[in-house]
Parts: sequence; C-alpha cells; structure tokens
Amino acid sequence: MADVEPDGGLTDVRHLLHGHPETGFTETWTTATLSRLLSERGLEPETLPSGTGLVADVVGTRPGPLVALRSDIDGLPVTEETGLEFASQNPGRMHACGHDLHMAGLLGAAFWLAAHRDAIAGTVRIVFQPAEETGKGARSVIDGGALEGVEAIAGIHNNPDYAPGEIAVGPEPMMAGCVKFRVDLHAQGTHAGYPQSGTGPLEALASVILALQTIVSRNVTPFHPVVLSVTEVHGGSVWNVIPAEAGLLGTVRYFHKEDSELVGRRFREVVHSTAAAYGITADVVWDDFQDPVVSDPELGPAVAADVPGYARLAPIRPSMAGEDFCEYSTVMPTVFAFVGSNGGPRHHDLHSPRMIVLDEAIAPATRFYVAAALRLLKELAA
Repeated sequence: MADVEPDGGLTDVRHLLHGHPETGFTETWTTATLSRLLSERGLEPETLPSGTGLVADVVGTRPGPLVALRSDIDGLPVTEETGLEFASQNPGRMHACGHDLHMAGLLGAAFWLAAHRDAIAGTVRIVFQPAEETGKGARSVIDGGALEGVEAIAGIHNNPDYAPGEIAVGPEPMMAGCVKFRVDLHAQGTHAGYPQSGTGPLEALASVILALQTIVSRNVTPFHPVVLSVTEVHGGSVWNVIPAEAGLLGTVRYFHKEDSELVGRRFREVVHSTAAAYGITADVVWDDFQDPVVSDPELGPAVAADVPGYARLAPIRPSMAGEDFCEYSTVMPTVFAFVGSNGGPRHHDLHSPRMIVLDEAIAPATRFYVAAALRLLKELAA
C-alpha cells in the first residue's frame, strides 16, 4: 500500500476537526462537516439513527463482501492546554484522545477508495461512530442497524507511545476490559462527640479501600495484568456529625475475562465482610460493561502481514485504556490497530490536556484503513 497517497488537504481537515470538538451524542457540527466532505467526493453519507455520526458506502466495480472501517468522532470534557494554533475553540472541550486523527485518516481512506473503485471487489462501509468515550456509541451503531450485512470491521486508535509510521496489529489483546464499580455503606449516623451511639461508616470505608488493594496482588496470577483503582470517595458533609452513609467508586481494567470474574467475586467478599466487621451493611454495583479489544485470530495476522509494505510493524504493547470497539466483536470479526501518533521523549498521554498528536500520523492511518479494507475483502471472498 505504499502507492496509497493520502489527500494532501487532510492536515487542514484534521486541524479543523481538532478545533471544534464535541462530546458524545452532541457531535452535530462534526457530523455535518464529515457529511459535507464525503459528499464533495461523490459519496452519499447517511446520518445514524442516534442523530450524530454517519455511514457511507464505497461500492467497488466488482462484486464481493461488505466490510466496514470505523472511526470515532467525539471529544472529551477537557480544557486544552497544548498551545497549538489550531487548538480547541470550544471551551471545556478537547480532542484529548486523538479522535480527530482517526477521522482524518478514515476520510483519507474514503477519498482514496472512492477514487479507486476498480481496486474494490465488494463494498466498504465508512463508519463515523459517535460517543466512544461514553462507552455507548458502538452499541448505538449496532442497535441502529447500520452494520447489517457487514462481515468484518476494522478500526484504529492512535497511541502516543508509538512514533508516526509505526503500526501495531495482531491477535494479542490490545485494550483492556473495563469495570465500573460503586460501593455504598449504610450505617447509623450520630453526633461526633458520641461515636458510641452510632455505627459510622468512615472507618469501614478506609478499611475497605486498603483491603481492595490486596485483591490483585494476592489473587490474580502475576502473568495477567489487572488494575484496580479507587477514584472517588464520599462521606459526610458536616464537621461535627458522623454520617450515616459513605461510599466509593472506581474501575478495574483486565485482559482476561476470568480475571474480571475472580476480582468481582473477591471484591464483593471483601466489601461485605469488612462492612459486617464494623456492624454496618453495604451495597455493591459491579458493572463489567466493556470487554477487552482483541483482533480476530485469523484476520488480525492477515492484516498485520501487509503492514511492512507501507509502515513499520511494531509489537503490541497492551493499553489499560478501554475502547467500545469491543462491542463490534459480539456481532462480527474485528481487526484493531494502534497507529503511532507521537513517540517523543516527553509526550503526554491520552486524555491529557497537553496531548499532542503529530500530523505525520495521518498518512499511516489512511494507509492502514485502505490496506485493512482490501485485505478483509480478499480474505472474506476466499
């Protein structure tokens, strides 16, 4: 795919998109802009039933399978601190996860495919998905029927730990499964001067937080990466009152489903037994809402085998970030890749207000999308 020359205007397009980020299911300007750009190249985009995001088909000159390429389009509620000339113009909103790069790369692929329909034996569906950051965008695309008849789908995520020109893809797990948890402790509040008259929850809360940190280190094999993080704590609002309620929230990240099940079981045991030891009760919400992202064991290596023809194939270094691209694997084979977007010695990571994606990453992203589409069509037609 070295002969795939991305459209020279993609840098300006990416800067335009970066300057106007919108959060999940509110991406109306982004959707309209993408629709206009696709229409100018002779494609016929259709807005998704969710109201934002769109799809457009590139039909080849020869019959064949229907495959899809996906980019997410939403930004984050983050105030940008990059100092870039094309920084966000929307206060409190930023493309701090690089979805502007994903969109530019997929637009480049759509433009190239539309101009080279004779290279396509089948149909490539271009999918611009809303609301990835909410964890609900991919499911809205599926439930809205936009992927009916699609036999496989490929997607990317930029990775600032890799340099532009590096692409990582294969059969190994890439992005973590994600659990949201919540614990609510119920006790008997009382005056701070008379603690013996109540069963305050704060001591139990502290003990629960400390005990939860032993679950991974003492239950999960050290050969399986798992992270358990408590990220929010609440309890009390008056300096001289022992509260009746307290609680915490957080997340677990994992790459093997059995680890999620093990940690979930031990989590409940630790919380309930600790609460009982303090004479109070506890409610646990364990929402294992996002599976790990893992490419199809046959299509992933097939796509990876093409990478050296247009980029540097890098080893997969799994990310503890989650991605709702995993939802597509519940209905069809998937292929996912990391596209290098920075790689500098002091680069900032995903979701940082200072994260900078380099424009040099646009061309490799476009080439991956094109190569993946043509490889999927060929493999599925065999």
